[in-house]
Amino acid sequence: MAKNTICVWYDKDAEAAARFYAETFPDSSVDAVIRAPGDYPSGKEGNVLVVEFTVAGIPCVGLNGGTTFRQTEAFSFQISTEDQAETDRYWNAIVGNGGQESECGWCKDRWGVSWQITPRVLLEALKVGGAEAKRAFDAMMTMKKIDVAAIEAARRG
Repeated sequence: MAKNTICVWYDKDAEAAARFYAETFPDSSVDAVIRAPGDYPSGKEGNVLVVEFTVAGIPCVGLNGGTTFRQTEAFSFQISTEDQAETDRYWNAIVGNGGQESECGWCKDRWGVSWQITPRVLLEALKVGGAEAKRAFDAMMTMKKIDVAAIEAARRG
C-alpha cells in the first residue's frame, strides 16, 4: 500500500464502485478486497470492509462505512482528457451508469462520488490567464459536459 492513499467512504458498495472505475479508466484496477474479521456497527463478519483500488494511477481505498457520512463535492476525482471523444467516453460512462450531470464538467457517479471530466484545452486556457482565460471560463460556465470545440473557439476569441 502507498504511504499516502485517498480513502473514499461508501455505504456498502466500495467493491462495485472500484470495479466500475477499473473498467472505465485506464491504469485502474481492483487491488485487494478485505473482508471484516468480525461484526461491526454497519455490517457483519465476512462483509467487504475495505477495497484497495487504483484510479488512473492513483492509489485509493474504498471503505464500506455505512450511512454515517455522505459524499459531497468537497472531494472529487479530476480526470484530464485529451479530446472530445475521451471527454464523452468518461462522462457518458459515469452519467449513463446511474450517475448525474452537474455544471462545468462535474458529474456524480451512482455512489455519489463527484468527478471532474476536464479537457486539457480548458486547463491550458485557464493557465494562460488574461482575456483568453476569461473567454474560456465564461464558455465553461454555460456547460454541463465540456464542449472542447466551444472552449477552443472561446480561446481564439
